Amino acid sequence: MHTESQIEINVGVDVGKSKLDIVLHPLDLHFQIPNDEESILKVIHVLKKRNIKRIVAEATGRYEHAFVFACDQANLPIVVVNPISVRRYAQVIGILAKTDKVDANLIAHYAATIQPKIKPIADKQSRLIKDLLVRRTQLLEMQTMEKNRLQILPKALHRSIKTLLRSLETQIKAITKLIDEAVMQVKHWRTQTEILTSVPGVGKVLAYTLLSELPELGKLNRKEIAALVGVAPMNRESGSWNGKRRIRRGRHRIRTVMFMAMLSSIQCNPVFKRFYEHLKAQGKLPKVAIIACMRKLIVVLNTMLKNETRWGENMA
Repeated sequence: MHTESQIEINVGVDVGKSKLDIVLHPLDLHFQIPNDEESILKVIHVLKKRNIKRIVAEATGRYEHAFVFACDQANLPIVVVNPISVRRYAQVIGILAKTDKVDANLIAHYAATIQPKIKPIADKQSRLIKDLLVRRTQLLEMQTMEKNRLQILPKALHRSIKTLLRSLETQIKAITKLIDEAVMQVKHWRTQTEILTSVPGVGKVLAYTLLSELPELGKLNRKEIAALVGVAPMNRESGSWNGKRRIRRGRHRIRTVMFMAMLSSIQCNPVFKRFYEHLKAQGKLPKVAIIACMRKLIVVLNTMLKNETRWGENMA
């Protein structure tokens, strides 16, 4: 018979803005705490005394950050999962009820059954760079919206729009400068950025985005990295029916930035320009050809980081 200290425990955490519901499986222990630093430190002290296999929390738009970073700091095995994965698991096992306690219990069972892989939590500097990149994207989106309004709204409103556009341009430049400064403070970020940007068409924004949101780059094989980004076509076959292969899931923000970078690469990078034109000559649609080029690019970048070689030393 196992003692309680020998039992491997999976912890499910339902994250709310003001509170956390925590369930320990298979002990069936449930408790609720405020989502604040003091309470989190107390519960971590309790968890460290137990044989914790993994702690699983859903991504909830940053409300989980305080708990996740505290667990990581305490060397507890914390995993942040997509809420959709947990909800699909609930549908499979027939759980329809939804309360904070039920959700925490569900997440704990999900942790024990699915056993999501524990991945390293990004360090503080990487998180700062990622936040700056997200903010830069938000400002660029606002800038685009204002430029569109400038084309369709009456001239009486143009002065207001142009004033805001000047302000946005100033903020974008300031954020970009902060990103560059943050990257320069970390040696491995500087080195990897130099490797990535040695590829014609790969700018700093794409390099920073890959390094902050794809820490697996340079550590996986070509098929794994393409699937992780979401640029690997998935088969759709059943019996004698063969459907068109499509890309699925992956990391949307990375694909968005890569798509824009590839539009530049097929103009200035001879390797990708030839590959793109070859695919077009085979009858591929422009978007399909660009996605294929993106897949080739992420594989090349993955190899370059793995081998620590620059573009001139590693022509694809």
